[in-house]
Amino acid sequence: MADVYADIAAADHEVQLRLSGVLERRAVDRQQQAMLATYLADIDFPPGSEVLDAGCGTGPVSRALAAVADVGRVVGVDPSPVFLAMAQKLNTAAERLTFVEGDCRFLPFNDCCFDVVVFHTTLSHVPGPEKGLAEAYRVLRPGGVLAVFDGNYTSTTLSTGDFDPLQACADAAMSALVHDRWLVPRLPQLVAAAGFGLEKQRNLGIVETTDPEYMLSIADRGADALAASGRIGAELAEALKAEARQRVAEGRFFGSIAYSSLVAKKPDNNLL
Repeated sequence: MADVYADIAAADHEVQLRLSGVLERRAVDRQQQAMLATYLADIDFPPGSEVLDAGCGTGPVSRALAAVADVGRVVGVDPSPVFLAMAQKLNTAAERLTFVEGDCRFLPFNDCCFDVVVFHTTLSHVPGPEKGLAEAYRVLRPGGVLAVFDGNYTSTTLSTGDFDPLQACADAAMSALVHDRWLVPRLPQLVAAAGFGLEKQRNLGIVETTDPEYMLSIADRGADALAASGRIGAELAEALKAEARQRVAEGRFFGSIAYSSLVAKKPDNNLL
């Protein structure tokens, strides 16, 4: 199955509505909020910064950016009009936050007009992330900051031992939900090739055991993907979902995904 986010504007309207809810539920997760706060603290925002949230989805990171003291204006851009309608509905900082429909590979902005560009769990869903990074370089002012946060989805695990059947769910979910699971290991090279100078990297991550709402959804979506592909039957898919919940009830559940953040700068001697 292909990553639905890779061409989200073409997805069925109901699918986009459902994913809008997924994005907002993920945004209120305490571990996700802690990772966001950690890497935003690594960004040196100039006073009155103009910030682009590339691939903003329903806007939770845009809203967080608009609340940063030194940020003057935030623009969120996303190709999904359904996501953007939700983002505008939830916009609590209208005087400093606007949303624009667009593709991060073809940004509808002039050269050198932003101080900071953020890609939050965006580039792993983008076919041709090099184009997104090139566009970020173009729209950043000399000395501007690039911040990228994404999952190292090769690390996604539901396994508690060798040959764990739930790991098949994790692998199938990542295959269906992420365009490029290997983005994070390649990210430093991609950023350097785009012309940026690396400033800081962090390893982050989530672990869910006793309250595994998000990782249970990974198990479910993986089981559904396996069934949809014909690799397993519907009864086995339901049995895998039940196994995940039985582990929760018995205190045996474990789910984890590693994430990484990267902060880089456009050279301030750029002549553009």
